Amino acid sequence: MFARVLLLLIVVLGLHGCSSYRPAGDAFHKSLVGPYTLDSGDRVRLIVFNQTDLNNEYTVDQSGYVSIPLIGNVVARGKQTSELAKNIASRLDNGFIRNPDVSVEIAQYRPFFVMGEVKVAGQYAYVTGMTVQTAIAISGGFSTRAQQRYVDITRQLNGKILTGRVALTAPIRPGDTIYVRERFF
Repeated sequence: MFARVLLLLIVVLGLHGCSSYRPAGDAFHKSLVGPYTLDSGDRVRLIVFNQTDLNNEYTVDQSGYVSIPLIGNVVARGKQTSELAKNIASRLDNGFIRNPDVSVEIAQYRPFFVMGEVKVAGQYAYVTGMTVQTAIAISGGFSTRAQQRYVDITRQLNGKILTGRVALTAPIRPGDTIYVRERFF
Protein backbone atom coordinates (compact mmCIF):
# COMPACT_ATOMS: atom_id res chain seq x y z
CA MET A 1 0.00 0.00 0.00
CA PHE A 2 2.79 2.41 0.95
CA ALA A 3 4.60 1.69 -2.32
CA ARG A 4 1.46 2.51 -4.36
CA VAL A 5 0.94 5.80 -2.54
CA LEU A 6 4.58 6.69 -3.04
CA LEU A 7 4.39 5.82 -6.74
CA LEU A 8 1.19 7.86 -7.13
CA LEU A 9 2.83 10.83 -5.36
CA ILE A 10 5.85 10.66 -7.68
CA VAL A 11 3.61 10.55 -10.78
CA VAL A 12 1.50 13.48 -9.55
CA LEU A 13 4.56 15.58 -8.74
CA GLY A 14 6.10 14.71 -12.10
CA LEU A 15 2.97 15.75 -13.96
CA HIS A 16 2.71 18.90 -11.87
CA GLY A 17 6.27 19.80 -12.92
CA CYS A 18 5.25 19.43 -16.56
CA SER A 19 2.06 21.42 -16.12
CA SER A 20 3.55 24.31 -14.14
CA TYR A 21 4.93 25.80 -17.32
CA ARG A 22 2.42 28.09 -19.00
CA PRO A 23 2.18 29.02 -22.69
CA ALA A 24 3.09 32.55 -23.72
CA GLY A 25 0.61 35.14 -22.42
CA ASP A 26 -1.15 37.99 -24.21
CA ALA A 27 1.52 40.59 -23.34
CA PHE A 28 4.14 38.29 -24.85
CA HIS A 29 2.32 38.21 -28.20
CA LYS A 30 1.23 41.86 -28.15
CA SER A 31 4.89 42.89 -28.09
CA LEU A 32 5.12 41.62 -31.66
CA VAL A 33 2.64 44.15 -33.03
CA GLY A 34 3.66 47.18 -30.97
CA PRO A 35 6.25 49.73 -32.06
CA TYR A 36 9.87 48.68 -31.82
CA THR A 37 11.75 50.11 -28.85
CA LEU A 38 15.50 50.35 -28.54
CA ASP A 39 17.60 48.39 -26.05
CA SER A 40 21.21 47.42 -25.35
CA GLY A 41 23.01 46.14 -28.42
CA ASP A 42 20.96 48.03 -30.99
CA ARG A 43 22.97 50.19 -33.36
CA VAL A 44 21.39 53.44 -34.54
CA ARG A 45 22.33 55.78 -37.38
CA LEU A 46 22.15 59.44 -36.37
CA ILE A 47 21.77 62.09 -39.06
CA VAL A 48 21.89 65.74 -38.10
CA PHE A 49 21.34 67.68 -41.29
CA ASN A 50 24.15 70.12 -42.16
CA GLN A 51 26.27 68.71 -39.29
CA THR A 52 28.41 66.00 -40.89
CA ASP A 53 30.63 65.71 -37.80
CA LEU A 54 27.68 64.32 -35.80
CA ASN A 55 26.43 61.92 -38.48
CA ASN A 56 27.50 58.47 -37.38
CA GLU A 57 26.35 55.11 -36.05
CA TYR A 58 26.06 54.71 -32.29
CA THR A 59 25.49 51.59 -30.20
CA VAL A 60 23.07 51.52 -27.28
CA ASP A 61 25.30 50.53 -24.34
CA GLN A 62 24.52 48.12 -21.49
CA SER A 63 23.06 50.97 -19.45
CA GLY A 64 20.64 51.88 -22.25
CA TYR A 65 22.35 55.09 -23.39
CA VAL A 66 23.93 56.35 -26.59
CA SER A 67 26.88 58.69 -26.23
CA ILE A 68 26.62 61.61 -28.68
CA PRO A 69 29.38 64.21 -29.19
CA LEU A 70 28.59 67.64 -27.68
CA ILE A 71 25.66 66.43 -25.56
CA GLY A 72 26.95 63.23 -23.91
CA ASN A 73 24.75 60.31 -22.90
CA VAL A 74 21.13 60.21 -24.07
CA VAL A 75 18.61 57.62 -22.82
CA ALA A 76 17.73 55.22 -25.65
CA ARG A 77 16.39 52.12 -23.84
CA GLY A 78 12.64 51.86 -24.20
CA LYS A 79 12.48 54.68 -26.76
CA GLN A 80 11.31 54.52 -30.35
CA THR A 81 13.70 56.00 -32.92
CA SER A 82 11.43 59.04 -33.34
CA GLU A 83 11.49 59.70 -29.58
CA LEU A 84 15.26 59.40 -29.50
CA ALA A 85 15.56 61.85 -32.41
CA LYS A 86 13.38 64.39 -30.54
CA ASN A 87 15.45 64.02 -27.36
CA ILE A 88 18.72 64.50 -29.25
CA ALA A 89 17.33 67.51 -31.14
CA SER A 90 16.16 69.07 -27.88
CA ARG A 91 19.57 68.62 -26.27
CA LEU A 92 21.39 69.95 -29.37
CA ASP A 93 19.05 72.97 -29.49
CA ASN A 94 20.05 73.79 -25.92
CA GLY A 95 23.05 75.95 -26.84
CA PHE A 96 24.82 73.86 -29.50
CA ILE A 97 22.89 73.99 -32.79
CA ARG A 98 20.02 76.29 -33.67
CA ASN A 99 16.88 74.38 -34.77
CA PRO A 100 18.61 71.04 -35.45
CA ASP A 101 16.94 68.67 -37.88
CA VAL A 102 17.65 65.20 -36.46
CA SER A 103 16.83 61.76 -37.83
CA VAL A 104 17.49 58.41 -36.15
CA GLU A 105 17.11 55.03 -37.82
CA ILE A 106 18.10 51.52 -36.87
CA ALA A 107 21.39 50.54 -38.49
CA GLN A 108 21.51 47.07 -36.93
CA TYR A 109 19.18 45.27 -34.54
CA ARG A 110 20.51 43.68 -31.38
CA PRO A 111 21.26 39.97 -31.78
CA PHE A 112 19.06 37.04 -30.80
CA PHE A 113 20.30 33.89 -29.08
CA VAL A 114 19.65 30.19 -29.63
CA MET A 115 20.32 27.61 -26.92
CA GLY A 116 19.57 23.98 -26.21
CA GLU A 117 19.15 21.17 -28.69
CA VAL A 118 20.47 22.83 -31.84
CA LYS A 119 23.63 22.06 -33.76
CA VAL A 120 25.37 25.42 -33.15
CA ALA A 121 24.02 27.37 -30.19
CA GLY A 122 25.05 31.00 -30.00
CA GLN A 123 24.38 34.62 -30.85
CA TYR A 124 23.11 35.57 -34.30
CA ALA A 125 22.26 38.74 -36.21
CA TYR A 126 18.56 39.55 -36.36
CA VAL A 127 16.84 40.17 -39.69
CA THR A 128 13.36 41.69 -39.91
CA GLY A 129 10.58 39.13 -40.23
CA MET A 130 12.39 36.17 -38.69
CA THR A 131 10.48 33.24 -37.23
CA VAL A 132 11.61 30.61 -34.75
CA GLN A 133 12.06 28.19 -37.62
CA THR A 134 14.42 30.49 -39.56
CA ALA A 135 16.38 31.23 -36.37
CA ILE A 136 16.88 27.51 -35.76
CA ALA A 137 17.90 27.02 -39.40
CA ILE A 138 20.53 29.74 -38.99
CA SER A 139 21.87 27.90 -35.95
CA GLY A 140 22.43 24.75 -38.00
CA GLY A 141 19.09 23.07 -37.36
CA PHE A 142 17.84 20.77 -34.64
CA SER A 143 20.06 18.22 -32.92
CA THR A 144 18.93 14.59 -33.05
CA ARG A 145 17.45 14.88 -29.53
CA ALA A 146 15.46 18.09 -30.09
CA GLN A 147 11.77 18.64 -29.33
CA GLN A 148 10.67 19.90 -32.75
CA ARG A 149 7.06 21.01 -32.10
CA TYR A 150 7.62 24.08 -29.92
CA VAL A 151 10.35 26.12 -28.24
CA ASP A 152 10.64 28.44 -25.26
CA ILE A 153 11.37 32.11 -25.88
CA THR A 154 12.61 34.52 -23.24
CA ARG A 155 11.86 38.14 -24.03
CA GLN A 156 12.31 41.38 -22.11
CA LEU A 157 9.18 43.57 -22.06
CA ASN A 158 8.99 46.87 -20.21
CA GLY A 159 11.75 45.86 -17.83
CA LYS A 160 10.21 42.44 -17.12
CA ILE A 161 11.58 39.16 -18.38
CA LEU A 162 8.89 36.83 -19.72
CA THR A 163 9.22 33.28 -20.97
CA GLY A 164 6.64 31.61 -23.16
CA ARG A 165 6.24 28.44 -25.16
CA VAL A 166 5.56 29.07 -28.86
CA ALA A 167 5.24 27.17 -32.13
CA LEU A 168 8.01 27.12 -34.71
CA THR A 169 6.05 29.52 -36.91
CA ALA A 170 6.03 32.26 -34.25
CA PRO A 171 7.89 35.47 -35.06
CA ILE A 172 10.86 36.49 -32.96
CA ARG A 173 12.15 39.91 -31.95
CA PRO A 174 15.67 41.26 -31.52
CA GLY A 175 17.11 40.25 -28.17
CA ASP A 176 15.01 37.09 -27.85
CA THR A 177 16.56 33.95 -26.42
CA ILE A 178 15.24 30.78 -28.02
CA TYR A 179 15.60 27.57 -26.04
CA VAL A 180 15.03 24.23 -27.80
CA ARG A 181 14.17 21.51 -25.29
CA GLU A 182 15.22 17.87 -25.40
CA ARG A 183 12.49 15.42 -26.31
CA PHE A 184 11.70 12.52 -23.99
CA PHE A 185 11.35 9.79 -26.61
